[in-house]
Amino acid sequence: MVRLRLTASTGQVPRRGSRAWGYLGAAYGARAQWRVLRLERLPAARDGKRIKESLERALALDPAMHDAEFGVGMYRYYADVAPVFLRWLRWLLLLPGGNRMEGLQQLERAATKGLLVGGEAQFQIHVLYLWYENKFREALELVRALQVRYPRNPLFHQIEAEILDGYLHDPAASLRASERLLALAQSGAVNRTALAETVARLNMARQLRALTRTTAAIAQLDAIIAARPAAPAGALTRAERMRRELKTPVSSTRIYRSDREEPTRDWEP
Repeated sequence: MVRLRLTASTGQVPRRGSRAWGYLGAAYGARAQWRVLRLERLPAARDGKRIKESLERALALDPAMHDAEFGVGMYRYYADVAPVFLRWLRWLLLLPGGNRMEGLQQLERAATKGLLVGGEAQFQIHVLYLWYENKFREALELVRALQVRYPRNPLFHQIEAEILDGYLHDPAASLRASERLLALAQSGAVNRTALAETVARLNMARQLRALTRTTAAIAQLDAIIAARPAAPAGALTRAERMRRELKTPVSSTRIYRSDREEPTRDWEP
């Protein structure tokens, strides 16, 4: 259990007091995430109320503490867009209501002015843009900014490819994004190179199939099958299934000649 004891001096030093409340809210936030993972919904909801109250106290003491706006903004946004049955739960637990637009504005301030949570706020805003706001291109720009901010994290390149495919329906652009990720993985410019390479090749195969470039798609799948990756979970199974769907024997090399494409030597079966 996280406990906070405020002394008389805390009220006399507002900045120090705001940090104390901010740290308490962050601690409740970490606990709430664990409770969500354990499917402890009611305790997680109660912690959500504690997070909001702690961070609002921090902001009352120091309105320039934009890191605290991140947690408050997340609560206010999701409390407003939550399904009806969750709103009933909010009423049952005496949880305060939300405000979608004001919550989003607080998140955006945290993303641009926060000292500790700027990157996390950008990431969460991109999720809101995709799921609720229908701002797909704005989400893409946020993800590309995160690539610059965290150049060794392959996740943001993967997300770029997924947005271009699933939301903007541009298989050629999605393919190029995964090609860049593959090149970064092969050069060691990102973390977890084996996983990044597998993810990149899977998406490349999907987009190449959508572009009717069957031979090139097969080459990517054969590379995955030959590597037999352990991560991400199920990648090998998906590659083998997609390979069967293309109805070309794994041992065949004539397909490359008939399509007038020569595979890279490393990916030959």
